[in-house]
Amino acid sequence: MKMTNRWNRFIYHLWAPVYDALLERLFNKGRKRAMEVAALQAGDSVCLVGIGTGTDLLLLPRGTHAVGVDLSEAMLARARKKLPLSDFDIELRSGDAQALPFDDESFDVAVLNLILSVVPDPAQCLGEALRVLKPEGRLVVFDKFLPDNSAPSLIRRLANVFSTFFGTNINRRLGDVVSGHPCRIEQDEPSILRGMYRVVLLRNRAGTEVCPRGVQRRAAPGGGRAEHPGGAGHLN
Repeated sequence: MKMTNRWNRFIYHLWAPVYDALLERLFNKGRKRAMEVAALQAGDSVCLVGIGTGTDLLLLPRGTHAVGVDLSEAMLARARKKLPLSDFDIELRSGDAQALPFDDESFDVAVLNLILSVVPDPAQCLGEALRVLKPEGRLVVFDKFLPDNSAPSLIRRLANVFSTFFGTNINRRLGDVVSGHPCRIEQDEPSILRGMYRVVLLRNRAGTEVCPRGVQRRAAPGGGRAEHPGGAGHLN
């Protein structure tokens, strides 16, 4: 089944009343770790892409300015019930993660928890998150990925038919998503369900020459051969 915004609006309207009760106990560990890796500081501005029912709002440190965006009005309605939070500056907005309603270089940090497996075009979603990040801004992802350089088994392909019906794709690869984008993977660690889910930290490298599979090169002085920036851009 092909994922579309229209279908996601419908299926997450159905998910909204039961999402926290059914799934948040499973995802809580990964969400907490993603926030730790994001290393938010007082005064940071953070874009929570695909805020859903707003669970990530409860993990924010005091003093941050957060804007949460989601396509589903039903999920946003659940998130709004978690507000207001004392000593927090939080705004919730309806919007498409593939076309974020913000100016370039607006945020210090972007958090993409459980959204790259949901949107129809995950590469476009990542590109938008990088666009609204300041240069050298931090982008954190908590999501499920098929291991890079591997093909899904027949069972997994069949399972994906059902999972996409319920609003998520289990067969996307992180390497495919980051390929061609100006970002560097600084941290990539296994998370829940024996590493099927991962927590990834990327650094916005706007203005760099981008190599295949998301590895960046800096142009050498005088137009010579480009050099790799320390190897941190290699995928695991």
